[in-house]
Amino acid sequence: MVSPAELPTAEVRDLPKDSIPLLDVREDDEWAAGHAPGAKHIPLGELPARVDELSEFPDDQPVYVICRSGGRSARATAWLNASGWDAVNVAGGMGSWAHEGRPMVSDHPDTEPEVI
Repeated sequence: MVSPAELPTAEVRDLPKDSIPLLDVREDDEWAAGHAPGAKHIPLGELPARVDELSEFPDDQPVYVICRSGGRSARATAWLNASGWDAVNVAGGMGSWAHEGRPMVSDHPDTEPEVI
């Protein structure tokens, strides 16, 4: 495995503002409470069985991986890179995403999106 210092990482503030290949590896309840529009949701525990779903992302860009705070996404990023993918961990996760004022949506129509 790659050491945390060698793991490709990006700060939310440095991510492009337009659509990026974003993989959210949080659990279903976290996703439902609030997530980035256009993100792909595959909980970390399901990633090995569902990794082929990432083929919908463009080949010419890395897959940015996000969770709540950066721990689970770091594990997913390390696994993806070891499996031949070009993956980048999003430092600070959805907490940083919300703090930077990036757009979020909720699966609950009458509820403001939040990071849980």
